[in-house]
Amino acid sequence: MLYKTASLFVIGTELTRGVIADKHCQVVSSQLTQLGYRVERMVIVPDDGTIDSALSACLDTCDVVILTGGLGPTSDDLTRSIVATLAKVPLVRDQSAFEALYARIGERIWGANEQQAMLPSGFESIANPHGTAAGFKGFIPVGERSVACVAMPGPPREMDPMFFDEVLPWLAQLIGHNDFSRTEYSTFLLAEAKLEELCRQVAPEGIQWGTRFQDLKISLYLVGDSEERRQEMAQSLRSLVGPALIVDGDVMPAALLTDLLRSKAQTISCAESCTSGYVAKLLTDEGGSSSWFWGGAATYSNDAKMKMLGVKERTLRTYGAVSGECASEMAEGILEVSGTDYALSITGIAGPAGGSAEKPVGMVWVGFAAKGRKTQTVKLQFTSWGRVSVRRKASVAALILAGKYINGDALLDTVRKWQYI
Repeated sequence: MLYKTASLFVIGTELTRGVIADKHCQVVSSQLTQLGYRVERMVIVPDDGTIDSALSACLDTCDVVILTGGLGPTSDDLTRSIVATLAKVPLVRDQSAFEALYARIGERIWGANEQQAMLPSGFESIANPHGTAAGFKGFIPVGERSVACVAMPGPPREMDPMFFDEVLPWLAQLIGHNDFSRTEYSTFLLAEAKLEELCRQVAPEGIQWGTRFQDLKISLYLVGDSEERRQEMAQSLRSLVGPALIVDGDVMPAALLTDLLRSKAQTISCAESCTSGYVAKLLTDEGGSSSWFWGGAATYSNDAKMKMLGVKERTLRTYGAVSGECASEMAEGILEVSGTDYALSITGIAGPAGGSAEKPVGMVWVGFAAKGRKTQTVKLQFTSWGRVSVRRKASVAALILAGKYINGDALLDTVRKWQYI
């Protein structure tokens, strides 16, 4: 069978009542279009069984159906049973889904949660590391045809990684759609609107692009033409924003640093002021992080900087806490305390208050120190979209620049084109 057309069904009474806004239709449809599918319909239905008739009506004409929502433990979560009925198969316990759910919630699985491990017979479960509801994929027989069917949980933090990591590759393997070649990049510190503007500026004829916004990065997908031409477009983007902000593949910013430290069997420590431990959190998100991360100090007050890191009172009085001089002493202080190979520091003004004409909100200094190496500091000015945004971007920048420092790069040259952050 050839798979050319697709339909998307988003299930949730909160959506149909306007309590929350749909975030799936644009994401899913744009990615399916890039794969070469023709998206025929996108339907939002409540949690009342309406999906039964809506799904039945499209099976005769559609090759792929994608469902989001309705996989919870409550009585109105009907997606599993409706798909099983349409496929004319019973619901059976999927052992992998059961074991994953039991590992999450233990004995609480007995009762309403147990149904989250029940899947239509013959369908394959899709792991959900971010929630309790496994997804599933398989085929619904319709006469001589077999309609591909995928069901995913509704919350975006659960659906998005499942869709991009598991479902898209599976759909790409089906034959019949115009499968466009595509290349993925990870972009850092760039606003989505600015990235869109830059892509329009440099995209050659025959190449399309799509983006996926995440907390710490934006994934950029270039589609069409040849791999060489897509790489040329990526290089054009790098010439505008700097090569450090666009990297090949699906890469998180912490991995840029931790992979390097792991390969060198070296360690790092950090001293944070305005980010209050966010860098330490990112460096320890991965298991086994004690092999490269010694620890850190969240030295928010001036007193903490002096007592814990040895920052001089004269430095703070003369230059202030948000200065290259302070960032330098913070990095050197945590290096001495920890004995690690490298150390980084961050101090800045996250806002919303506390800024001035000389030191506006969004100004951040990062410092880097190492045994037998000259300490380097860099001043960055971030566009402020709120306190959380400044802290997040400062942490990402510190991770990127730490890797450059370790490799011996000149940090001022690295940030020379960072005018869009």
